[in-house]
Amino acid sequence: MIKGINRYSFVLILTYLILLSSCSSNIVFTDSLVMPEKTWRLLDISAFKIPITDTVNSNNIFFTIRTGSSYPFRNIYLFVTTSSPDGTSITDTLQYNLADENGKWYGKGFGDIHELNLPYKSNVYFPVKGTYQFKIQHGMRIENLKGVYDFGLRIEKISK
Repeated sequence: MIKGINRYSFVLILTYLILLSSCSSNIVFTDSLVMPEKTWRLLDISAFKIPITDTVNSNNIFFTIRTGSSYPFRNIYLFVTTSSPDGTSITDTLQYNLADENGKWYGKGFGDIHELNLPYKSNVYFPVKGTYQFKIQHGMRIENLKGVYDFGLRIEKISK
């Protein structure tokens, strides 16, 4: 032990340093939307507005989906429209597997709930400062997609 510091002070200082280092998170944005009645309706578009001020560092963009055992498929199709502050937009059609061929869910879960991070784009630079908007709609062939608890978006700055 360091001379002049008792065990309590040492633990207090160590805890403070750990908390201080955890505050330097690389998370630029994170939010999720709860689906009413655990059902993602076709017309319910998940929309996220993200204020961007950093046009220098690159980012990774993920979606997070939480499903239950009543989710009827092992995959999901998404239509993603990204709009930038300068008015340009791009739409992507994506397909993700949520479970393997045997029905074993990917990601982490406990009981009925399964959570999976879906990589969307990596090493993304936002070229213009301002508010970007992401609109996500499920692209499955049924109107009411049961078993979806919530859907989220996370943007992480890539550490250099």
